[in-house]
Amino acid sequence: MTDIQKQEIERYRGELETDVRKLVDKYLSISDWDIPEINEHKSIEYILQVVRSTLDDVENEWKKRSR
Repeated sequence: MTDIQKQEIERYRGELETDVRKLVDKYLSISDWDIPEINEHKSIEYILQVVRSTLDDVENEWKKRSR
């Protein structure tokens, strides 16, 4: 990746962060609907764990494609 490409992606960092926060909020609100007495802190931790795992899966898929 060139420096220009890195700079271009870095310009979108804020948007990416906003999108991830919205994603976490989306799944937190869904779990709140399904389980009213939910522990919000634990739910967020688990959602983030699943997001990280999913990012790893996506990264591994891209690595396989680029071989």
